[in-house]
Amino acid sequence: MLEIIGYVSAIVIGISLGLIGGGGSILTVPILVYLMGVEAGEYAPAYSLFIVGSTALIGGIQKYREGFVDIKTFVVFGIPAIITVYFTRHNLVPAIPDEMLLGDFVLTKRLLIMAIFAVLMVLASVSMIRGRKEPENDGEEEQKFNYPLILVEGVVVGVLTGLVGAGGGFLIIPALVKLSKLSMKKAVGTSLLIIAAKSLFGFVGDVTRLDIDWAMLFIITVLAIVGIFVGNVMSRKIPGQKLKVGFGWFVLIMGVYILGRELFFQ
Repeated sequence: MLEIIGYVSAIVIGISLGLIGGGGSILTVPILVYLMGVEAGEYAPAYSLFIVGSTALIGGIQKYREGFVDIKTFVVFGIPAIITVYFTRHNLVPAIPDEMLLGDFVLTKRLLIMAIFAVLMVLASVSMIRGRKEPENDGEEEQKFNYPLILVEGVVVGVLTGLVGAGGGFLIIPALVKLSKLSMKKAVGTSLLIIAAKSLFGFVGDVTRLDIDWAMLFIITVLAIVGIFVGNVMSRKIPGQKLKVGFGWFVLIMGVYILGRELFFQ
């Protein structure tokens, strides 16, 4: 029964990406861990990278065709993120011990990954709930890249993506608006391609190490891709800001639930 709910929920991953340009990865790991029974320490983040990366790629291609992708920004921001997420998945994650003794407390790899993920969910939810509108520009202003900050942001997003399998759209979109002077529409479209590239490259770092359940992975991915088409259609009819705030409260509740469950009920 839980698996059926999990497959249905996979459509919501794509819908959230289509509607608000992010949030899909925030849902993917909990769906995989709590509904599909996927191991949380290594496999759930790896599967999330493939699902979110594939779905974001389809959405990014759509945005590119509509003229809402800036290729120069994609290259400048994407390269450090791609390199970092691959390194994190291929080298850093396998090096994390299964258990770490902190005084009398045993910190497991699962708890570490899920706790980081839960905190990331809470931060993402606050960003959505506050609903701050980033400044728009008319697209005619000459781009002046803040390369040091773009590099730092790309590395931070890459590490977080590699550790927990989250795309980090809530970090990328404001960065693209502020550091690359993109309009919000172009920031959303460009972020989808960045998420796709770094997520799929990160997944490559797992293919040779993990025994992938390709059947389940492909089914969930296809359902999420269906969801992004649905989300794109819905985005033309539903006020995005109100939806984003509501989704933010849902993500906040989920983040608190995950943190409580992992700390006290494992």
